[in-house]
This record gives sequence, structure tokens and C-alpha cells, in this order.
Amino acid sequence: MLINIWDTVLYQPLLNALAFLVSVIPGGDVGLAVIILTLLVKILLFPLSQKSIESQAEMNILAPQLKKIKEGGASKEEQAKQTFELYKQHKVNPFSGCLLVLIQIPIIFALYYVFYKGINFEGGHLYSFVHIPESVNMVFLGILDISAKSLPLAILAGVSQYLQAHFMPKPAFSESPKGSTPSFSESFTKSMHTQMKYIFPFVVAFIAYSISGAVALYWITSNLFMVGQQIYVKREKNFKTVIK
Repeated sequence: MLINIWDTVLYQPLLNALAFLVSVIPGGDVGLAVIILTLLVKILLFPLSQKSIESQAEMNILAPQLKKIKEGGASKEEQAKQTFELYKQHKVNPFSGCLLVLIQIPIIFALYYVFYKGINFEGGHLYSFVHIPESVNMVFLGILDISAKSLPLAILAGVSQYLQAHFMPKPAFSESPKGSTPSFSESFTKSMHTQMKYIFPFVVAFIAYSISGAVALYWITSNLFMVGQQIYVKREKNFKTVIK
């Protein structure tokens, strides 16, 4: 049941979109089709990811006030009440970013899965009105064979992942008073941020190299799109802050 829903709602539409793009791109360059399809999906998800990034940015702006509440000496119940009032005043939902990311995960994973399984349009998944492309060229721009492992693309995938983590709004760390032990949530958040920035890029590069150049190309395109979006959000927030 779940597999049928997965195929019908996510996998097949993306595979058919890829087949259509390959059929209309001169020379049937699959690499260009991968880039275009990835960009189309990212544009479709733009409103969701935009809200997620903006939510994190808003949390960072409120970090100093959250720190004052924590260091104010009030009881846990009073701190929770003040924190809730602060979120309400600034119209911030601390969980909205997580929820929006969770909504995007199935779509992004389905797109990744299309490239992970290999570019094959003869498995009976194409719609009746989408024909198998006459020309399927796996040599991206006549230079790189994306059907095989590609070290240059894998390295670029890792670098792009680092850039994406670097420009991502940093978590709003609420530092504990001197002499006190950081809470589990604080330690976990800092640890995750460090791993996402310095360790995950190597993981991405390894996976991209282990599978194919098509997966690496998808990762590069997706990460660079996110970098541009994060820079846009940061500049927009700075502009609004100056106006205020």
C-alpha cells in the first residue's frame, strides 16, 4: 500500500518529468535534465523552505531575550510562560521550521531516489503520454559521464554541502551561566551544528562518489540553490532590521 502511494504520488511523477526533460533537451543531455528537474522541485518547495529558514533566523534574533529570561532567576514554569509570551509577541513558532522540513523530506528523498536507481526509462513507469526519449546522453556537457562514479563531482558535492551548512542560519545557542553545566539540548544542538558543517560534507561526498555522478550533480544543484536562498533571507532580514 505505502509502496504504491510512494510510486504514484512521488516517484513516477518525478521520473516522468525527467524523461520529458531529456526528450526536449538538445542531445538528450541527462545532466542538464537533472539540474533543471532539481531546480524545478526546489522552486516548488521554495515557500516551505523559505518559511523554515526565516523561522530559524527569527529564533536567532530572539536569542538574547531568551537568554535574559533563562538567567532571570525565575522558576521553570515562569520561564516557560515568559518564553511563550515572547514567541507570541513576535509571532514566532519555534517548531514551524522542523515541521516544514519534515514535509519536504519525502519529496526530496523521492527526487534523490530517481537518480539513485539509475536513469532507466524502460521500467514501465512512464505515463502513456510521455515517450521514452530517443536520445539519452549520460555524458554531461560532453565532459563527465554521470552514469559512473565521478570524483570531481563528488568533491564538488561535498564542498557545496559545506557552503550550504556555512550559510545556514546558526542555531540560537542559549549559553549557560558561567560555572553551570550546559543542558542536554544545548550540547546536542551545538554538536549537531558542528557535525552538519564539518562532518556531513565528507559523508555527502562519499555517498555521491559511491553511487553515480547523477546523484552528485543533484546534490550540487540542490545545495547551491539553498545557499542562494539562505543569502537572500539573510539580506532581507538585515534590510528589515535597518528599516525598523
